[in-house]
Amino acid sequence: MTDKTVKVGEHEIGSGKPALIIAEVAQAHDGSLGMAHSFIDAIADAGADAVKFQTHIAEAESTASESFRKSSPYITESKAEFWRRTGFNAEQWQGLAEHARQRGLLFLSSPFSVEAVELLKQVGVPGWKIASGEVTNFPMLERMADTGLPILLSAGMSNWEEQDEVVGYIKGLGAPLALFQCTTAYPCPPDKVGLNLMHDLRARYDVPVGLSDHTGRVYSTLAAIAQGANMVEMHVTFSREMYGTSVEASLTLEELAEVVEGARFIEAINNNPVDKDAQAAGMANLREVFFRSVVPRRDLKAGTQLKAADLTTKKPGSGIPANRIGEVIGRTLARDVAADQLLSVEDLR
Repeated sequence: MTDKTVKVGEHEIGSGKPALIIAEVAQAHDGSLGMAHSFIDAIADAGADAVKFQTHIAEAESTASESFRKSSPYITESKAEFWRRTGFNAEQWQGLAEHARQRGLLFLSSPFSVEAVELLKQVGVPGWKIASGEVTNFPMLERMADTGLPILLSAGMSNWEEQDEVVGYIKGLGAPLALFQCTTAYPCPPDKVGLNLMHDLRARYDVPVGLSDHTGRVYSTLAAIAQGANMVEMHVTFSREMYGTSVEASLTLEELAEVVEGARFIEAINNNPVDKDAQAAGMANLREVFFRSVVPRRDLKAGTQLKAADLTTKKPGSGIPANRIGEVIGRTLARDVAADQLLSVEDLR
């Protein structure tokens, strides 16, 4: 574990801190401002720490020829047309950010151009989430670093050489940095999640790490928390029957609530190591109920030298412990004892 921490708003990310739970809406609102606001309320109700959108400015990001990676026989728009249809203006972004803050959520949105950085800077964000496809966009990264805000970087399409380059560049600019293990697949199968890489990132770069998950299931996120993830991110949807580029890779809002509950439960386990002896000492009453004691199989007279055939073990465990029966065999009774009577040291000589 690294001792390095990164502060995003009032949330400190690092060892021993609660994992930052980010629910990503991206373009799941499909251009509906009302739905975007509804996502904020639902995410807050689920208990997440942050809501994240994506800020695309078509003219600054896409050429007219860029195709839309999510094909549909009913929607034939280009990527630029999609960005225009689903984008919001500065006033609308401001309203979303204020709504999120009112609900106690960090407001984040991944920018995809320098122009988007400038827009979000005016709106007000506590940090920058970098999508995997933007790790080579050094002009945008430099503009982000200039703000002094922390950078949360995914690099789901990069090899180690490219990862080293972008991490070195960001560190060289002096920006606080945390890294997500991410596999760019929608949905991502379990054998491609790569939780091992989360640990490799921490060891290689000495920064807080987490998982940006695209499996569309709760398991990998909870597994990441159990393995010490400092932050987790997952796409969300109101229903998997909705249209959208990431629906198959998204959690429902009910599943998001399960992740939040599970994460805090797991953290309570991880942050409270148990002392074995102290645990046993605190269970004296249960030990008496469930453990066994040495008892005679039948009525025995004083002076009887006890043999194995004379003895057995039964509950409760308030007499001579069952695991000491060997010490009782061969001893002589100091007084008469009845069958099933818990033997005591006073009964023996």
